[in-house]
Amino acid sequence: VQLVESGGGSVQAGGSLRVSCIGSGYNGRPDCMGWFRQAPGKEREAVAVLGENGSTNYADSVKGRFTISYDNAENILYLQMTSLKPEDTDMYYCAASWTRATCYLSPPQYIYWGQGTQVTVSS
Repeated sequence: VQLVESGGGSVQAGGSLRVSCIGSGYNGRPDCMGWFRQAPGKEREAVAVLGENGSTNYADSVKGRFTISYDNAENILYLQMTSLKPEDTDMYYCAASWTRATCYLSPPQYIYWGQGTQVTVSS
C-alpha cells in the first residue's frame, strides 16, 4: 500500500488550499481514511476521517472550514481547506486502514501512512 500526498504550499490567512492523497497497491476502498497533521516536536493530531460508508468526523478546530472527500474512480482522498489560519500550519499526512470498525479521530487506528505535505499559513 502506498499513499502519496500532494497539494501543500503556502497561503495567506483566510485563503484556501486543497491537498490530495493518491492511494495505490490495494484493491477496494479502505474502511477508514483520514487526514492528520503534526508540527515538529508535537504529537500527531487528527484533522478529519472518512469511512467507506461516507461517514465523516472532524476535529473541532476545523469543523465548518475543512471538508474531506474521496474519489472512488481515481482512489484519491482530498482535504479541502478554507478560511485557513496560521495555527493550521503543519505537515499534513493521509492515512488508511482496513479495520471494519468505526473510523475514529485516532492516529493509532491507522496502519498505512503517506510521507506528508507541508501547509504553511501566514498572517
